[in-house]
Amino acid sequence: MNYLLPSEYEQFGLETATPEAWAAAASALIDAHCRRSSLAVTQYVEQHRVSPDRNLVHLTYLPLAAVTPAVNPIVAIRGRYGASLLRRGEFQGDMAHDVSKAFSLTGTWTNIDPAAVDFDVNTGEVSLPLNVLAIAYNEVEITYTAGLAEIPDEVKFSCSQIVRNAQATPALNVRSGRLDRMKLDYFADSLVDSSARKMLAPYVAQRIG
Repeated sequence: MNYLLPSEYEQFGLETATPEAWAAAASALIDAHCRRSSLAVTQYVEQHRVSPDRNLVHLTYLPLAAVTPAVNPIVAIRGRYGASLLRRGEFQGDMAHDVSKAFSLTGTWTNIDPAAVDFDVNTGEVSLPLNVLAIAYNEVEITYTAGLAEIPDEVKFSCSQIVRNAQATPALNVRSGRLDRMKLDYFADSLVDSSARKMLAPYVAQRIG
């Protein structure tokens, strides 16, 4: 999607005659820099290993955001059973071990109710519910939605800055009306300059763990 509309060009420092294709190209460079398909609300699927001593994971794309009419950004979640959380020799540990062994639960996947999951929309931290038998999940697959419901001004300013940088780059013939994506990618480091990077920093996806 274009992060800067023609009606906003003048407000954010661009000439009104600027071809819309340049805003589209700048928006694509923003997506690439932020390591995501879009800054708008998008659905993602991720698999994460779970540390048994923490029982939580961190999602990559932020902020978490539900898509109306849903109220939960966690669309679906399933976990793969690992070993019992408790040591053999404790009563509950004995029961969990026996049940896990009898039904061959270790290594199998089970659906988890998204409503039972605690999450932080800003940090992407997801806390998994405790299993009644204390059988740990060693891996989870989470389908969730995340992104910006409204594109903030700093993203619009960065889009405008990238277009201006392209217009000031002699090797990019902005008068031709033809965009060469390979050429844009080649100049990406100079087009997405330090000021644009600073404005986009909160939206760069980073995998934790």
